[in-house]
Amino acid sequence: MPLSEYEQRVLEQMERQLTSDDPRLANTLTSRGRKPVMRYVLGGIGAVVGLLLLVGGAASSEVWLGVLGFVVMFASVAIAFTRPRRTATGPVGVVRPDGTASRPAPRKKGFMDRMEDRWDKRREQGR
Repeated sequence: MPLSEYEQRVLEQMERQLTSDDPRLANTLTSRGRKPVMRYVLGGIGAVVGLLLLVGGAASSEVWLGVLGFVVMFASVAIAFTRPRRTATGPVGVVRPDGTASRPAPRKKGFMDRMEDRWDKRREQGR
């Protein structure tokens, strides 16, 4: 059953509101990036190999083999489910031919930075 015109307008308005309120979330929800299938496959294979090492170490009473199996299993699952880091788009601190140096992009303020700013403002208002 298709949406009525009113429902379509309300839905479009909600989408615009979401985009303006949290553009990062909206970008994440609308992006159709490549899924890291290969990372999941390699992580699964590593987890199975680690589990086999862990069980083999326990069966043969070789503690080091069991510890190695646990480390392999943990590392493979951690690698499979962590996002790869994005690299910077260009060099930072490079001196241009005209003698000026490039400056790094301003760092986005984190949660603690914002809380410290709010605390400082409250202390200044109290004086």
